[in-house]
Amino acid sequence: MDLFAASEKKNIVAAQPLAVRMRPRTLEQFAGQQSFLAPGKLLWRMLRADRLSSLIFYGPPGTGKTTLAHIIAGQSSAEFIPTNAATIGVKQIREIIKAAANRLAVDGQRTVLFLDEIHRFSRSQQDVLLSDVENGTVILIGATTENPFFSVNSALVSRSTIFEFEVLKEEDIKKIIVAALADKQNGLGNMTVSLSKDALDYLAIMSDGDARKALTALEVGVLSQQAMQPDGTSAAAITFDKELAVESIQQKTLVSDPSGDNHYDLASALQKSMRGSDPDATVYWLARLIVGGEDPRFIARRIAVCAAEDVGNADPTATILAASAIQISEFVGLPEAQLALAQAAIYVACAPKSNRSSAAILSASDDIRSGRTAPVPNHLKDAHYSGAKKLGRGIDYKYPHSYPEGYVPQEYLPKEVEKQYYKPTNRGREATISQYLDKLRKLLDQ
Repeated sequence: MDLFAASEKKNIVAAQPLAVRMRPRTLEQFAGQQSFLAPGKLLWRMLRADRLSSLIFYGPPGTGKTTLAHIIAGQSSAEFIPTNAATIGVKQIREIIKAAANRLAVDGQRTVLFLDEIHRFSRSQQDVLLSDVENGTVILIGATTENPFFSVNSALVSRSTIFEFEVLKEEDIKKIIVAALADKQNGLGNMTVSLSKDALDYLAIMSDGDARKALTALEVGVLSQQAMQPDGTSAAAITFDKELAVESIQQKTLVSDPSGDNHYDLASALQKSMRGSDPDATVYWLARLIVGGEDPRFIARRIAVCAAEDVGNADPTATILAASAIQISEFVGLPEAQLALAQAAIYVACAPKSNRSSAAILSASDDIRSGRTAPVPNHLKDAHYSGAKKLGRGIDYKYPHSYPEGYVPQEYLPKEVEKQYYKPTNRGREATISQYLDKLRKLLDQ
């Protein structure tokens, strides 16, 4: 029976994808995430001391979250229970927790519950874990591609240490590919594969820091080239050049999730690049949003907000162009709308900057919310109805156009709330506005 079991296990392993077979088994084999896994770093120390607390692994696909959880399982003295939030329910979780409590009481052994895709659990489902995580019945390791501060119960987050996984560097991806070609037990080491430098560079770049994607492309390319010779034997050597790499990995897949963390990060990068007057960064982040399938109306709204907030009266044309981009995005759509979006975004990036208009309205709104609200003076009140004069509405109002400068000093802001909210800069069109307001103030002083 043991012989048959060993044979069956061997067949199962052989059928697994290369990315699964090449998962590192030790910390020394693990690539990337040196910010917390390098010798002496926090998680490294926790693992060496076998002093685990509840953890949340957060980051893009293919960066090693699940792999690291399994490495922890191999190094920890605790019982390791791997689960996936997409396939397990509250009933099963309660059974695992009950067994963990018994294990701890009888044998003194801790239990590590690995919950992959923890963001797929609803808030109420996550609540089931709270008390047992807090009292130490189970050690939770949750893995998620979504920002845990948005997708995981805040009480659960506060009881866990969060480690953010970054995309792997190109050099890390190259090392993983080379290791897979050399590994005779789990990789492709039993085949003769000649991988060109161009092909290796291309796979490392196009995988976008995703080790799983790189290994899948390598396996697809190698297996597709196992051409049969006329005598029915496999080809002796496989040439893996850049052309084959292009065919194997095809093009990047940029997934747009309108509620995901990356969605807001890209939009933030676009807006901050426009604000920072960098047209090249602006058009790059704009392209990332467009190619990723973002709604052009969402992009146009972001450009419009930046035009009003960060350019303002320094160049009012920016807001006009942004408004046009919104209309074009609404009526034309992609791909043509990208031209108007690019024009508006680059204009905003290159325009002189002033946030004085937005600062003025935010300051005034804050004062109104936190302080006294002044009544409208009688001379500013509406007088366009019969009986208004009897109530004293509009009396003593001075019509500015009746005066030589189109301006006449009078009280517009009651003295009890008097304050200068708008303070124009000396940049762009706002410099002219500043000069004009200075001229009016001189008239006030006369």
